[in-house]
Amino acid sequence: MNPRNCRIDHLVTSGTFSLDGGTWDVDNNVWIVGDEREAIVIDAAHDAQAIEAALDGRTLRAIVCTHAHNDHIDAAPALAAATGAPILLHPDDLPLWKQTHPERAPDGELADGQELEVAGTRLRVLHTPG
Repeated sequence: MNPRNCRIDHLVTSGTFSLDGGTWDVDNNVWIVGDEREAIVIDAAHDAQAIEAALDGRTLRAIVCTHAHNDHIDAAPALAAATGAPILLHPDDLPLWKQTHPERAPDGELADGQELEVAGTRLRVLHTPG
């Protein structure tokens, strides 16, 4: 596939973000990158059903978590269960992941410089701790 034919969908989901004893109502960006047949979801936030509906029948190849704040990963296990897609997370975020999902580990690790391919388009992982 020519990368110019890459499809990028943007979905906003709403829920809560909790950290250090506080909880806030937030809206989150969910990005769906791919084409008409397959996609990768970046940050499965709040609403697995809305994300699955936005996929519109496309095969989900992976659920990529940019980091493990609860508002970015809370829908990842449900979306993985519904689609069979693996959840990918950088290992440095595993302690934070376990606070939200102690019963379910991610399916794979992300690493700096790693490339993910979907629909003929390569996405490069940039680890930006801090």
